[in-house]
Amino acid sequence: MFHIIEILGTIAFAISGSLTAMSKKLDPFGVFIIAFVTAVGGGTLRDVMIGQTPVAWMKQLDYVYLIILGFVLALLFRKKLDRFRISLFLFDTIGLSVFTLIGLQKGLETGLHPIICVALGTMTACFGGVIRDILCNEIPVIFRREIYATICMAGGILFFLLKALKVNDELLSVIVAVFMIVFRILAVTRKWRLQPVERQ
Repeated sequence: MFHIIEILGTIAFAISGSLTAMSKKLDPFGVFIIAFVTAVGGGTLRDVMIGQTPVAWMKQLDYVYLIILGFVLALLFRKKLDRFRISLFLFDTIGLSVFTLIGLQKGLETGLHPIICVALGTMTACFGGVIRDILCNEIPVIFRREIYATICMAGGILFFLLKALKVNDELLSVIVAVFMIVFRILAVTRKWRLQPVERQ
């Protein structure tokens, strides 16, 4: 189930990147590049920082095939995808939680401090979107008022609290994933926002 959710999250991120690129009127090659960096940018940065090279998508071509699938789906059904924005949002939210957990686990496997693991999980989940937005000449979502990276950090903190309570690893992952999904759905539906910092 965890692997299936990771697959759905990768496709959702690729579609998200494709739609953003198409809104900027990029050519098909540009759209594919944005889809690619959105899906694997965070994981690539994570693996480079912890010294795990070649990075995951270079060793497992399944990721490349999934990104190509997401790109093709976005191209073929771009006019209909607006109807499925809720579904895409849910896949994106699931992907956010799964990729945060993957980053946390990678940090633990490398023997990093819990604070660094939380940062690594947040980076894994969010930085593909940061690269996407920068390439598309947008202020990244995580630097604006939408609660996004905050959800990853909250999930990471909950992860280590439950680990300290010796909760079973599989149950722990499910609890954290559900917490993050519910948190993001509530944040969007109730329009929770962080207040901008204004210069005096």
